[in-house]
Amino acid sequence: MMYDCIIIGGGPAGLNAALVLGRARRSVALIDSNKPRNAVTHASHGFITRDGVSPSEFRSVAAEELSSYPSIDQLQAEVVTIEKTELGFVVEESLGHYYQAKKLVLATGVNEIFPEIEGFYSFYGKSLFVCPYCDGWEHRDQPLVIVSESSHVFHYVKMIYNWSKDLVVCTNGHALLNDEETEKLVSKGIKIMEQPLASFEGVNGQLEKVRFEDGTEIERSGGFVMSKKLIPNLQLVENLGCNTEESGTLKTDEFGRTSVKGLYAAGDASYVNPSQLIFAAADGSKIATGINMDLTEEEF
Repeated sequence: MMYDCIIIGGGPAGLNAALVLGRARRSVALIDSNKPRNAVTHASHGFITRDGVSPSEFRSVAAEELSSYPSIDQLQAEVVTIEKTELGFVVEESLGHYYQAKKLVLATGVNEIFPEIEGFYSFYGKSLFVCPYCDGWEHRDQPLVIVSESSHVFHYVKMIYNWSKDLVVCTNGHALLNDEETEKLVSKGIKIMEQPLASFEGVNGQLEKVRFEDGTEIERSGGFVMSKKLIPNLQLVENLGCNTEESGTLKTDEFGRTSVKGLYAAGDASYVNPSQLIFAAADGSKIATGINMDLTEEEF
């Protein structure tokens, strides 16, 4: 069959886009590989009525809600190719099944690249995090480490200072702060350590110590690690010749339309920051209204 829209990616952007399109009586295939970026997270925050929900529970509730709409097909599969045709798009998934649609939404999110520090992934999502808006409240007033290799470290530290004043900033061998920034942080009682990091240490996901290559150790109960880079997952549409932004995301208009007719981007595929659940869901809703509007104009 020919769907009105195929949505690739079952995160908050893709799920909300499917909901809005389903309620608009559009036929939708939501294809997701069930490999969410926030799988390591125990709870998501900042989404009213869903504050503290686990990612798995969020997806489960969403799947149940979508099942109420007969025009929405939820498919667990990994998409391997996307081809543009005169009628729209043909999508192939890993088991060899093909699906066709007039419109296509890419809601595949991003990959985070972190500093390579031993033990990081043992604590990631448990006591080491990325977003202070998501996890700062739970670690307020605790002794925290902030790790960053980015030139934006000063702004990052200023934000986290709202949640805890007991901070140690680690730049992992990089001199990132100028004299004025250093003086400002020191005046706030924030310690700066520029030597290379060796490892994060603790038990059962609970950070206890941060060790440096020179043998120095500091005790910390948690912290925030800034991504070195966010890479949008755009491999599936590289063959379509989409225009991109300097950040690597797809260049879109206010309703997610890309430079390829009929192709839309939602969530982190079209913008990198802010990377939060509620922003992605809202973006999915907005893109869906744009798709329905375009389909209506074409059909009426």
